[in-house]
Amino acid sequence: MKALARYGKEFGGYRLIDVPVPEIGDEDILVEVGAATICGADMKHFRVDNGSDEFNSIRGHEFAGTIAKVGSKVTDWHVGQRVVTDNTGHVCGVCPACERADFLVCENKTNIGLDNNRWGGGFTKYAVIPGEILRIHRHAIWEIPDNLPFEQAAAIEPLCNSYKTVAQQPHLLPGQDVVVIGAGPIGLNSVQVAKSMGATNIVLVGLDADVSTRFEVGKKLGATHVVNASKEDVVARCQEICGKDNLGLVIECSGANAALEQAIKMVRPNAEIVRAGMGFQPLNFSINRITEWNIAILGHMAYDSTTWRNVLRMVESGQLQIEPMLTHEFGLSEWEKGFEAMAAKDAIKVVVKYDFDD
Repeated sequence: MKALARYGKEFGGYRLIDVPVPEIGDEDILVEVGAATICGADMKHFRVDNGSDEFNSIRGHEFAGTIAKVGSKVTDWHVGQRVVTDNTGHVCGVCPACERADFLVCENKTNIGLDNNRWGGGFTKYAVIPGEILRIHRHAIWEIPDNLPFEQAAAIEPLCNSYKTVAQQPHLLPGQDVVVIGAGPIGLNSVQVAKSMGATNIVLVGLDADVSTRFEVGKKLGATHVVNASKEDVVARCQEICGKDNLGLVIECSGANAALEQAIKMVRPNAEIVRAGMGFQPLNFSINRITEWNIAILGHMAYDSTTWRNVLRMVESGQLQIEPMLTHEFGLSEWEKGFEAMAAKDAIKVVVKYDFDD
């Protein structure tokens, strides 16, 4: 079968290669992939081929499919079930995060379909869910409703990120306002979660490149206002929309230092800022206002089992939507077109399906 693999340790390019159908152990599960989606974490290795021939991993950590085979000791799952993975492959089981069942922040975690994993992700025909994770983390996979297409199920993972960012980590109350900075998948999903939580004004902040596609989707998902940071004064505009006394929560999804600085400047005292985006440059501005105004900055990473349970229920009931996020679909044979669409910001989420005969 074909698989999209990454090569190199730190950064490396993608190659479409031939690999055998994986063998499974007594406790493992083999999933026939129905659909996978491209994530921003996949994009950081696109167009950066360093010439390395060192195999890293089969990529694709957002995927759903049908159980094709189970090991002889598997009792909780059976062939034919439709499932989605939370992409956890290995955790230590004994660290403080694992003690709280917060497995996605285990310091020793390895993710399926991300770097240096040995199981292989969803950019292929078959993927393995290792039995070792299911012994520790029983909800590493979830059964999905019969009426939920694989394309949508594959994209539940970023929605789960947004649910935890907005609904679980801060103290958002109905009637409060929310500013979401960054119009990528996490930001757009944060908009609709904020709407489901009863937020009054939901302001989506993006850039020129977001206006034609992402702002329009954001409005469909519940954004009451959009702000173009390429042309507008973000702090002044958000305070104008919300009023200084109502601006108690900012969800920062871009990772840009400028966005974090804007968030600190715009919020009221005792506000919360959840930083879901990641940046890699040192801060070049003062953060004293955090102390002066008792502002809480919360880091965000991933989700937990409560997240998945609630999100699946809300998707099934129609309270949360995935379909508007799925803007493009390509066969695995055309994987480069999918990555190009993401790089150009023409796409929000790209679905990838296996389209080879073998």
